[in-house]
Amino acid sequence: MKKKDIITLEIQDVNFPNKAYGDFEGERVTVRDTVPGQKVQAQVFKKKPNLVEAKLLEVVEKSPLERTEGMCSHYQFCGGCTYQTMLHEEELKLKERQVKRLLENANIEIGSWEGIVPAPSEIGYRNKCEFSFGDEEKDGALALGMRKRMSYYEVVTLKDCNIIDKDYLKIIEGTLAFFQERNVPFYHKARHDGCLRHLVVRKGAATGEILVNLVTSSEINFSVEEFKDMLLSLELEGQFCGILHSVNDGLADTVQSDEMHLLYGRDYFMEKLFDLEFKVSVYSFFQTNTAGAEKLYSIVKEFAGDVENKMVFDLYCGTGTIGQIMAEAGSKKVVGIELIEEAVVAANENAKRNGLENCTFIAGDVLKMVDELEDKPDLIIVDPPRDGIHPKAIGKIIDFGAPEIVYVSCKPTSLARDLEIFQQEGYCVEKVKLMDMFPRTVHVETVALLKR
Repeated sequence: MKKKDIITLEIQDVNFPNKAYGDFEGERVTVRDTVPGQKVQAQVFKKKPNLVEAKLLEVVEKSPLERTEGMCSHYQFCGGCTYQTMLHEEELKLKERQVKRLLENANIEIGSWEGIVPAPSEIGYRNKCEFSFGDEEKDGALALGMRKRMSYYEVVTLKDCNIIDKDYLKIIEGTLAFFQERNVPFYHKARHDGCLRHLVVRKGAATGEILVNLVTSSEINFSVEEFKDMLLSLELEGQFCGILHSVNDGLADTVQSDEMHLLYGRDYFMEKLFDLEFKVSVYSFFQTNTAGAEKLYSIVKEFAGDVENKMVFDLYCGTGTIGQIMAEAGSKKVVGIELIEEAVVAANENAKRNGLENCTFIAGDVLKMVDELEDKPDLIIVDPPRDGIHPKAIGKIIDFGAPEIVYVSCKPTSLARDLEIFQQEGYCVEKVKLMDMFPRTVHVETVALLKR
């Protein structure tokens, strides 16, 4: 076997994330975007000792683990849902197997493995989507949707989608028609010219409030007022609470803002978790599956146990969801830390709105801010971004000597690395439970309870 060879093999299993593999001529071959049981044709593009990678060309034979209906019309091209074709119960087994394997390989000793909790729904569950402008092929018509699988440039326009709300599709359709009629170009990432970059849509599952943020470069050749009026004319199940226009001239292909203009309403939407209300600003973190978040935070509450009169630290707190749930449960005091300032402002407003006087949220980097905390925690809850806890911050967290830590992770590889450090420093992993927050995708949430 050598580079450019076309081979046929059966997929045996998938390592996190999306590293499916099978054997060919005694060597293990990785073929992304495939699922166990499929027979596939693939072309080798990397051949090194103990590392062979091939690009999927065709699924020759479907897997017995795949569904026969319920896929969107563009699942073969869209980079959004890797496990689109899998039966949901088989997807749950796969994710549980992946996380367990990662933790075992890191030599994490787990007192109680508590399985995986399925999402309340695998349909239309996302409350936030970042759509990209581009073209479906080079020099083709303007497109708006998700990046094509295995592509840096091309975009698939979403005409139907299993994991987003139908209002999102109407907003995409209206927006795309608006800019096509006016021949507004998308921002070209290689040439650094053009206008349209991203369209961010957020919708409160409990409130129906819709917040839209159009992100462009400063090369604007259309009327933002006309764009606003077009959106407001759409017939939707929800209702717009805010329409924003952000200008971003940065070179990175990320959703960010050099300046932001409010075109309509306000720059946040309201959402509810349990009996608490949350103001969620346009750039602040909030779990993208509201109903799933209630199940996830129920696991956190279960693992935290009785927090009556306990001092709780909520690190990487976002808009303060977990911290306020702990405060409502009777904690003596909750202190949250979050890097994004507008999220902290929203968190403190949310606490006031919910009548919680026993919690406060501080803006800053966890690595630096933990040095300023004078309280001694009885419980620390960490819910870090994908890369996990900063290597220097983890030592400072350990130095607090908290009897218990609840670690909420959205990336099991980072979790395995961090748990290894906690274990070496005297913490044992008492129990682990998974939450399938993102059906049909490679992602999964994991909650671990650590005791000193």
